[in-house]
Amino acid sequence: MSTQIPNDRFTNELFDVLDETFEQVQGIYLDKGTSLFETLETVSAEQASRPVSAECASIAAQVEHVRFYLEVLERVIQKKPVGKIDWQESWKLEKVKPEEWEALKGRLREAHESVLKVMKSLDSWEGEDDIGGSLAILAHTAYHLGEIRQALCVVR
Repeated sequence: MSTQIPNDRFTNELFDVLDETFEQVQGIYLDKGTSLFETLETVSAEQASRPVSAECASIAAQVEHVRFYLEVLERVIQKKPVGKIDWQESWKLEKVKPEEWEALKGRLREAHESVLKVMKSLDSWEGEDDIGGSLAILAHTAYHLGEIRQALCVVR
């Protein structure tokens, strides 16, 4: 009996859960209509700009942070230098106008598609950050999706 998981089984499961997290619920762990992009389509620029509290970021800042994180992790998985990362910079966005909100969601989608393409191009998943980086993207995005959905309870 083999104790190794075949690459295709691991990647099929990983990409299904990532798809549910970002694109469309398949019934793995989210409720219908609650993936990240499905959720963001229901958020207005005004709602995205409203901070949850004096200490908490706006939904727009959450989205910008997730976009930034995806771009950093894509570089990590590709073994490209990332330099000194200013995580605080990724939280500075506060308010967005409707056209800025649409552009921000578009940049998030582009970052997601780009890192997904990199992940799908991996042959062996034996690189130091291949599995860990991919799982970090999943966990980090799921966390912020929860933060965004909770914020909607306040801003609405």
